Amino acid sequence: MTRRMRTATFAASIFLPLVPAAIPPAQAQWIVHDPANMGQNILQAARALQQVNNQIASLQNEAQMLLNQARNLASLPYSSLQQLQGTVARTQQLMGQAQRIAYEVTDIERAFTSGWGASAGTGSAQDLLDGARERWRTAVAGFQDALRTQATVVGNLGTTGREMGTLVASSQGATGALQAAQAGNQLLALQSQQLADLTALVAAQGRAQALEAARLASGEEQARAQLERFLAPGAGYQPGSVRMFHGR
Repeated sequence: MTRRMRTATFAASIFLPLVPAAIPPAQAQWIVHDPANMGQNILQAARALQQVNNQIASLQNEAQMLLNQARNLASLPYSSLQQLQGTVARTQQLMGQAQRIAYEVTDIERAFTSGWGASAGTGSAQDLLDGARERWRTAVAGFQDALRTQATVVGNLGTTGREMGTLVASSQGATGALQAAQAGNQLLALQSQQLADLTALVAAQGRAQALEAARLASGEEQARAQLERFLAPGAGYQPGSVRMFHGR
């Protein structure tokens, strides 16, 4: 017997007792396969899986709805309110600095009861001269105020243009309904500021024209009063000698 055969015989003598004996046929257990029961189990599993998929889809829809609501409620990150308020404040301050006769009914009534209108032809000759000079200065100041208002309105155009571009860009990039509405409201506020500047400009120009027209009307009243004084008998013009060349 060779060495290889002796080794195989020794290994067989070791592992052979570990092999179990054959199971008698009477004690064997047979596995019964029921195709109907298996199909019903598969159908139930498929239905359960479908319910799980439906729940997942429902949760995804709710999450998307909450996300959309969050976007709709998100506030616009840009606000032009401070810039618009500053522009309106500058225009109002300029209107409040109107020279001589302000934009007040009481100031206008006070002026036309002393030195304007019918009162322009009352007083002494020096009073008439001072009144005409005062009315001329007031009319010139009105035109100056109108020019200052025009310059301010033109200066506001740069700020208005920048704000308009920013608001339009914010409106186009809005992620929700609230941001779009806020951008639209700010654009309306910008338009209101432009209308306020236009109103101030028209008011300043109208004031200057009204002061000039009032000056001319008051000058006519003053000229009429001076003519009456000149032509009045006794108290009018009295001829007298005049020395033109002193010492001759």
